[in-house]
Amino acid sequence: MTPQQLDHYARMIDHTNLHADASAADMKKLCAEAKQYHFKMVAINQSQTQRCAEYLAGTDIDVGAAISFPLGQTTIAAKVFETEDAIKNGATEIDYVVNLTEVKNGNYAYIKSEMTQMVTCCHQHQLPCKVIFENCYLTKDEIRQLALIAKEVQPDFIKTSTGFGTGGATIADVRLMKQTVGAAVKVKAAGGIRSATDFLAMIDAGAERIGTSAGVQIIESLKKQV
Repeated sequence: MTPQQLDHYARMIDHTNLHADASAADMKKLCAEAKQYHFKMVAINQSQTQRCAEYLAGTDIDVGAAISFPLGQTTIAAKVFETEDAIKNGATEIDYVVNLTEVKNGNYAYIKSEMTQMVTCCHQHQLPCKVIFENCYLTKDEIRQLALIAKEVQPDFIKTSTGFGTGGATIADVRLMKQTVGAAVKVKAAGGIRSATDFLAMIDAGAERIGTSAGVQIIESLKKQV
């Protein structure tokens, strides 16, 4: 695999550490690895935003703040405030979790309003917005309904999972999401993607961004492929 191909794949990776007990040293290591491998973004909890923005200053690596993570159980106003605060502290990408209670209630008007307000907030700052579905708790019809709302509202990405639910990304879900939104919205696969084989399979299914804490191992494995 050529250096250009490796860099192309590295730039599809959101290098992730969302653990509640992640230390400043862990964040420094995450950002150092992101710089070494030229990953697209570091995915971190919102409170780590300023620290990672400082570590990555002067690079083209984005700081991705997770909003209402991992449960999504905050109000729309709280999510928007948290987003604005993250942006003020240096976030350059936003991943937020939808309100799954309202999905289960069939209250798609609420979900559309939430998505619209979050996307508007991000786009007013010229920043991308990713919507986390947490598919392990959803039926296929609920996934499809969320994707149809996204097709209309047009966030930059819809995302499979937080990595903290009962399951992560699946090939079937990535395909379903991509088939539903078409070219209007991109798909991010996250949760349980730890090998180069899984990484390439998710891309083949339609994912254009991969969230993983195993980015270093994946790129090192791809280096060995002819």
